Amino acid sequence: MRRHDGERILRQRFEDVHGRKLDIDHPKTLTAKLTCWMVAQTRRPDPVFTELADKVRVRRYVAERLGDGVLTRMLWNGPDPRAIPFDELPTRYVLKTNNGSRRVIRVSGEVDREAVIAQLQRWIRSNYYWQDREPQYLRIPPLALVEEWLDDGMPAGPLDYRFWCFHGEPAVIQVADHVHSINPYYDPSWRRLDLVTYAPIRPDADVPRPRFLSDMLRAAGTLSRGFGFVRVDLHCLPDRFVFGEMTFTPAAGTLRFHPDEWDRRLGALW
Repeated sequence: MRRHDGERILRQRFEDVHGRKLDIDHPKTLTAKLTCWMVAQTRRPDPVFTELADKVRVRRYVAERLGDGVLTRMLWNGPDPRAIPFDELPTRYVLKTNNGSRRVIRVSGEVDREAVIAQLQRWIRSNYYWQDREPQYLRIPPLALVEEWLDDGMPAGPLDYRFWCFHGEPAVIQVADHVHSINPYYDPSWRRLDLVTYAPIRPDADVPRPRFLSDMLRAAGTLSRGFGFVRVDLHCLPDRFVFGEMTFTPAAGTLRFHPDEWDRRLGALW
């Protein structure tokens, strides 16, 4: 029932968003291929994607390929947020769970511990799969975690540099902050692209070429090797770049590309 219900919802959502039925046998666009991938994983899940969507277990995959120097410092993780050692933490840190997206609390100074614990418990109890039927999240054993605070000097940072990779090759780079005020896209040579996927608060905002762009491109290529498509998210700090996460289904396949041709152009790379 879960599998069939999930597939039905994915197909219907694609039709609602894009105004046409999903061609499961001959998808052409990136959004169609993302939805077909989710349908295939719903029918026959591959545990590799569950491991790489898990924000704790993916660290081993990254360390084996790039070394642990690109990992954020893990201050604590466990299944019970009440065990978080608040008194031993630095002044600034980041709280999140390992089993979803956008489940992040940034702490700078004093914090209402009971409110934070309650929020983390709600996230742990709710399986992120049921929100958008992204199958890689269904079987992640939930944990709360505490990571170091990352500071790249940007007011809404650290910026996310999102490398959209096809078969081990980064094709476009999306840049976002955590308040969604910017959303420019660049090619690997850092030329601005006429590509938009949502309307940010500052649509004309430009981002300087990151200091470690060449290293980040190599890292994204290495991590994405062996996958038809994956978005590798990285952060660029003053002294190094660090790994963020691997995203297999951006926006659960509901993205709208403007101009429309980008959906087909990126789909052709997969």
